[in-house]
Amino acid sequence: MIIHELKYSNTNTYLIEGKKGRILFDTGWAGTFPAFCACMGGLKIPVQEIDYILISHFHPDHMGTAQEIADLGPVIVVTDVQHDYIHFADEVFVKEGNKDFKPIEDKNVRSLKIRDSREFLKNLCIDGEILHTPGHSDDSISLCLDDGTIFAGDLNPLYELELHKGTQIEESWNRLLSLNPTTVYYGHAGTDNLKSVNLMPMEQNDRFMLVTKIMKYVDKGVSLDKIQRKTGAEKSFIEDVTRMYLTHQNVGVQGILDRIEIKGR
Repeated sequence: MIIHELKYSNTNTYLIEGKKGRILFDTGWAGTFPAFCACMGGLKIPVQEIDYILISHFHPDHMGTAQEIADLGPVIVVTDVQHDYIHFADEVFVKEGNKDFKPIEDKNVRSLKIRDSREFLKNLCIDGEILHTPGHSDDSISLCLDDGTIFAGDLNPLYELELHKGTQIEESWNRLLSLNPTTVYYGHAGTDNLKSVNLMPMEQNDRFMLVTKIMKYVDKGVSLDKIQRKTGAEKSFIEDVTRMYLTHQNVGVQGILDRIEIKGR
């Protein structure tokens, strides 16, 4: 099995190759379709050779280009816990006047009961299962492979678990941890091998100013690579700040720093 990390937008997406098929896990915001195609071109894999699209949850930055990609052949798979949320983000794109957005065509969607997910994946020679992992949203799912790899979407990272004791987030993580994961791929954070990551050697005030700059660049739609060139910060730090900023409503600079401090413990 081969995993390709596709970082063409502010959302990390993943192409998972089994011996008998490919799954695209998540897509980017509407308007990133050309960048996605360029990324696939870099891999020398035609979009038409993707078999299925699996969406971690139906927020706009994870499903925005799903139908454009599906128009080329891949089939969008929707689990039974997600059906009521397929068009959750449509209104967001309408309000912002995003002319690139194409709503998902329900008639072409493949429905999948989560309890049948292992058999579905086995047909692609991918050993694993799909679990319902609510917390970030009610329709959130995680793709869990038997080798210890987990694709968690926007489920709050494990290093933030201390902040979410007694919540759905903790319950979902307990289910995932019972599988003895070794690697976790997130929608907006760097890959986590479940080892602690140290903070950058920087004074608190300098770090505060750096986070402020990163948040402003994210607001302007600047890519992660350009943010790194402009700030000189470590890529993993930028990824952490970006994910926390995009997935925690009304979070401030200090809130992000507090979460990063917990991650570094």
